[in-house]
Amino acid sequence: MRVGVPKEIKADENRVALTPSGVAALVAHGHEVIVERGAGRGSSIDDAPYTAVGARLGDAGEAWSAALVLKVKEPIAEEFRHLRPDLVLFTYLHLAANETLTRALVERRVRALAYETLQLDDGSLPLLSPMSEVAGRLAVQAGSWCLQATNGGRGILLSGVAGVRPAKVVILGAGIAGTSACQVAVGVGAHVSILDVQPAKLRYVHDILGGHVTTVMSNRANVEEEVRSADLVIGTVLIPGAKAPKLLTRALVAGMRPGSALVDVSIDQGGCAETSRPTSHRDPIYVAEGVVHYCVTNMPAAVPHTATYALTNATLSYALALADRGFEGAIAADPALHRGVNVVGGAIVHPGVAAAWG
Repeated sequence: MRVGVPKEIKADENRVALTPSGVAALVAHGHEVIVERGAGRGSSIDDAPYTAVGARLGDAGEAWSAALVLKVKEPIAEEFRHLRPDLVLFTYLHLAANETLTRALVERRVRALAYETLQLDDGSLPLLSPMSEVAGRLAVQAGSWCLQATNGGRGILLSGVAGVRPAKVVILGAGIAGTSACQVAVGVGAHVSILDVQPAKLRYVHDILGGHVTTVMSNRANVEEEVRSADLVIGTVLIPGAKAPKLLTRALVAGMRPGSALVDVSIDQGGCAETSRPTSHRDPIYVAEGVVHYCVTNMPAAVPHTATYALTNATLSYALALADRGFEGAIAADPALHRGVNVVGGAIVHPGVAAAWG
C-alpha cells in the first residue's frame, strides 16, 4: 500500500505523523511511503533520515495522493481539496468540536479514523494517552507562566518559598492528562487537589503520590468549593469522541480569585468552561472574568520532538495493520480500530460525534 505523510500546516503545529523508524517498519512490510519534503523539520528531523530508510520525498499533493494518509492534526480548510472517497485518513480529528470538518469528511465520503477514539476493551485510549501525558505535564508549566504578573496573573510562584504558602492547584479529571499534571504540580511543591467521578482513579493517584495530594469526589458542590479557592485550575475532563462537559459555568469562573489561571486541556473537545475558547501558541492567553485563560488546542506541539516520537510509538502498530490488511480487513480484525472509525461511506458512525451534531 502507498502511505503518505504530509507536512502539518495548522498554525504552530510542528509535529509529524511518522518518524524515520516508523517509515523503516512500513517499508520492511513492503509498503511505499511518501513523505512531504520538510515534514519532519519542525520536530528536528531532516529529510535525509527518511530517505535513508526507504521513504520517497514528494510535495503535498503526492503525499495526499496515497491510499493511507497519516497525520497529526485534523485537515484544515485548504487541505479539504485532497479529501476523496478512496482515502483512508488516520489522525486526530476531534470532530465533536468541528462541524465544518465533519461535514467535509461526510460529503467527500472519506474513511476517517480518529486517534482519540481508538479504544481498547478496557476503555483506555492508547493513541490519546501519549499526547495527554505531554499536555498534562505542559499544563503545569503553562499555568505557572499564566500566574506571573507580567501575563496578567496574581504573581504567585507555584512552589512558594520559605515562610510563604505555595499555590493551590485544582485538577479536574484523573485520567492520563490529569494524573500527569498532578505529578508535576506535586513535584514542584504546590498544594494540589484532584477531582474525578471514579473513586478507583482517585485511589490510584493517591497511592502513586504517597498521599501528597488531596483527592476529592467530583460533584457540583465540590467543584465549586475547590475552584473558588484555587490559584490555578487545570481542566482535563474527557468523554471519548464527544464534547467535553461544561463543568465550569461563567458565574463560577467569575467567582474565582482575580488573577488566577485556567488551563483548559479539554479545549480540543470544546473545553470544560463556558469561558473557554481556542487559542494558539502565538497568542495563547486571554483574560475573561478576571481569570487568565490558556486554551491552546495543540499543546504538545510546543515540544514537537518529544511529542512526535511518543506519538509514533503508539500509532505505528495500528498504521501497519491498516497498511497490511487494508481498511476493511484491519477494522474487522481489531475492535479497537473499529471504534476509531468516525466517518465512512458518507455517514458519521461514532456515537459521540453523531450525538454532538444531532
